[in-house]
Amino acid sequence: MTDINYNDRVAIVTGAGGGLGKTYALEFAKRGAMVVVNDLGGSADGTGAGSTPADEVVKLITEAGGKAVANHDSVATPEGGEAIVQTALDNFGKVDIVINNAGILRDKTFAKLTPQDLEVVIDVHLKGAFFVSQPAFRSMKENQYGRFVFTASGAGIFGNFGQSNYGAAKMGLVGLSNVLAVEGAKYNIKSNVIAPIARTRLTEDLLGPLAEYLDPECVTPLVAYLASEACEETHEIYDVGGGRYARIFVGLCEGTAFGKGAKPSPEEIRDNMTSINDTDGYTIPTSIAGEMQAVAKSFQD
Repeated sequence: MTDINYNDRVAIVTGAGGGLGKTYALEFAKRGAMVVVNDLGGSADGTGAGSTPADEVVKLITEAGGKAVANHDSVATPEGGEAIVQTALDNFGKVDIVINNAGILRDKTFAKLTPQDLEVVIDVHLKGAFFVSQPAFRSMKENQYGRFVFTASGAGIFGNFGQSNYGAAKMGLVGLSNVLAVEGAKYNIKSNVIAPIARTRLTEDLLGPLAEYLDPECVTPLVAYLASEACEETHEIYDVGGGRYARIFVGLCEGTAFGKGAKPSPEEIRDNMTSINDTDGYTIPTSIAGEMQAVAKSFQD
């Protein structure tokens, strides 16, 4: 089989001034992509800004013979998202790949979380991915091709102490990606989610002794595949870190049907929780239609 390449492909990588995003940008460029290296250049908590991180990654790419341009806009506003995509259109004429990677942390226990700490994390992670992806999606539709990779987290999918804002934003990205996968299917636009575990400036103080094994470059091969023409997967979530790659999925249990239109008592619900929770015979819906089909099947049964 031929090697994966991105010849004539244009990739946008947000938060590409360091960490995971930097590894993606370098890999795409090495394999032939034209890359928009976006990074606001702020601190881990989202404050401040600077051009150096993005500019340095672009320099690395161009000195190696690749093609890249820097963008320093914030993903957290509609104007910023439009400007990031416009940078790709102005310099390279299209958008084929979007890696939504930009992120910040404002960790606090739920009882102590302030509205501001909620809003800024939602703005960067969830709204930021929306604001970049929407104009890119429109361009991809015209070209009948596109690849999205959204960066979620186990903090949202599974939960983690002190990260209610971060977890809510990250799980929101799963929903956003799922809808893009459904709406993009007929345009050859595929959308997937990763939940990476990697040593970056956001996580290096949180990983303990495992940190030395969690190099960001362990995540890059999966992202490189999901962003390629070779990728046939869509509507999926992948756990990745330290050389391990695994699918995560949301399954729908068979459950218990009390009869068409039934209104069981709370006591009947209580008495049937074992069968309601039973995972035997689960399905993995590819859209809300799968949920409705399960309801319709219960009527027939």
